[in-house]
Amino acid sequence: MINSAKVFEKNDWELIIESPGRINLLGEHIDYNDGYVLPTAIDMKTQFKLKKNGSDRACRVYSKNFDTQLIFELDKVKPSQKQWENYILGVVHEIKKMTSELRGFDCEVVSDIPIGSGVSSSAALECGLAYGLNKLFDLHLDRIDIVKLSQRAEHNFVGTKCGIMDQFASVMSKENNLIFLDCLSLSFEYIPITLKPYKLLLLNTNVTHQLASGEYNKRRQQCEEGMHYIKKFYPSTRSFREVTPEVLMELKPHFPEVIYKRCFFVVQEIIRVLKTVEALKVML
Repeated sequence: MINSAKVFEKNDWELIIESPGRINLLGEHIDYNDGYVLPTAIDMKTQFKLKKNGSDRACRVYSKNFDTQLIFELDKVKPSQKQWENYILGVVHEIKKMTSELRGFDCEVVSDIPIGSGVSSSAALECGLAYGLNKLFDLHLDRIDIVKLSQRAEHNFVGTKCGIMDQFASVMSKENNLIFLDCLSLSFEYIPITLKPYKLLLLNTNVTHQLASGEYNKRRQQCEEGMHYIKKFYPSTRSFREVTPEVLMELKPHFPEVIYKRCFFVVQEIIRVLKTVEALKVML
């Protein structure tokens, strides 16, 4: 067992950052299809304690959850066999591509976000580290930079071809508001939400999933295949937001059954998000 007190003998942290997980009210499997989503942050967080360690290259990250330490040098960042390490390494790799100001640091990480439960523990890890390093070294990255580099880290080092929603929600959420996010343009609007006397109950089923090796990338590939079929008949179509249910019904005979179902869900889900936003605005 690794004792964090021995890893970092002086806990003189310069910065403490908390990065939240997220839920999504509507818009599942829509962000990577350039549609609209309605996420917001939850009260479960990943905490980062950070400090400069005085070196140019040496970095140490201790995970209290895994009770293990990651040690690496900034000029030798490469993917690891351990998945949790790739979230850290991927973020550092992407930051290095944007600035030369990053230096050696120590970091202690602890999280109460359930891993693999669909509330974006990975995005909280990526965005929290990126946000913390940005503050610690005054890197002048804006919040959208942090969102995008965190997504790239998950694509390039973890292997999950995620959309932008998780990272966007972790960085940009606002209390008592949903984010109505256009995943194509990244324009967004805060939608106030008052649930009283009702509550949303978030349950952890303890069923975990591995997005990179599971169904997520497969489903994304199926959606891309569906768009390929659509463009055969409607070449000017740029995304599913331009596809109507009527067009899908017309093209149904040309689709494999599973691909049609994926496309039908995406088109209907985009419509549901837009109708929900209209309804929420009426309630204001």
